[in-house]
Amino acid sequence: MRIDLHVHTWYSKDGVSPPEKIIKTVQDKRERGLLDGIAVTDHNTTKAWESFKNADFPVILGEEVKTKRGEILGLFLKEEIKSREPSEVVDEIHGQDGIAILPHPFDKYRKSFKNPEEFARVVDGVEVFNSRMRTPHGNKLAFEFAEKNRLAMTGGSDAHIRWEVGNAFTESDAGDTEEFRKAIKKGKTRVVGKHSITWFLIPITMFAKLGLIGRAPILKL
Repeated sequence: MRIDLHVHTWYSKDGVSPPEKIIKTVQDKRERGLLDGIAVTDHNTTKAWESFKNADFPVILGEEVKTKRGEILGLFLKEEIKSREPSEVVDEIHGQDGIAILPHPFDKYRKSFKNPEEFARVVDGVEVFNSRMRTPHGNKLAFEFAEKNRLAMTGGSDAHIRWEVGNAFTESDAGDTEEFRKAIKKGKTRVVGKHSITWFLIPITMFAKLGLIGRAPILKL
């Protein structure tokens, strides 16, 4: 099973594509054998979850939570995370039997996670491949950190527009999402990915933050 564990919709302030466009993209990739499903991980919101409840492919409910130390990716959630204190965020995720991941913790172009070593025994895993990293170095550091601390390894596109979905994914021999969750916990995953072309994607997400594109009825990218 191949699942892109880091996908944003236009319910993220810097996201562009509506859920229905992302659903169509995943369906197309499934037909070509490139992807099986996704995790919906908008920034600090679960508003997109409802749109995916009838999707005909595996969907993991998640959220990328901004904390005072950096961002934490919660996967296999049942409800929105309320806290913004990093340790409390992890506790909330685990309280829902979810998985806590450090996404792009060493990205110098975005806010890195401050002192990730202090959370190496708290989180479950590390995103060792993020397609939106502008250089390979940050992913390399993430891989080395996960390996050193014997943490689960995941990969995701960090898609903010539907064209990016599936550029990276986490793969396991699981037959369903529950088996997939257990595979991550046991560290029995493989990460596959390629870098997104950021020279034109970054301006798009900046325009989305400014409200110039995104959740506008005349523009659905």
